[in-house]
Amino acid sequence: MKYLTTITTVIFMFVLSSCSTGGNHPDFEGNVEKVKAFLELQGSEADPQAQLDMIHEDLEWQPAFYGTGLIGKAEFGEYLIGWQDAMEDVVYTATNYLPGVNAETGILDGSVRSYGTWTGVHTETGKSWELSSYHTWDFKDGQIVYGGDYFDAGGFLASLAPAEE
Repeated sequence: MKYLTTITTVIFMFVLSSCSTGGNHPDFEGNVEKVKAFLELQGSEADPQAQLDMIHEDLEWQPAFYGTGLIGKAEFGEYLIGWQDAMEDVVYTATNYLPGVNAETGILDGSVRSYGTWTGVHTETGKSWELSSYHTWDFKDGQIVYGGDYFDAGGFLASLAPAEE
């Protein structure tokens, strides 16, 4: 009976510790600040290289465009510059910054998720726009190594097309 009580106690303690939601991963708050800096650089277009310096060499990024597979760091740089060339006065207003979990274990891993709204002006047409989005950022060695942009990029760009006369 004593053996059974000990096993039950150990299992109970294991379950409590593994299910604990007693706070975020220790890297989460720092990673949120990195994401905020990254998004600020995207909007300001001030220093694309500073953005790329925040990206891990092993980056795998999911762009927002339909049918696009994961891209690496070089393609990601082109993706960022493409958005910057097409838009002006860009601001991301986060609804929230949420802690992410490891997809295999369900354990907090320091990754960052965010729902928010982008606003800006389309360079070619001068049209103001607003776009709801969801983004993810996973980190390795303090840099962004995996993530993605989730919004209707095709529909968004179509909405900015010049009006037909």
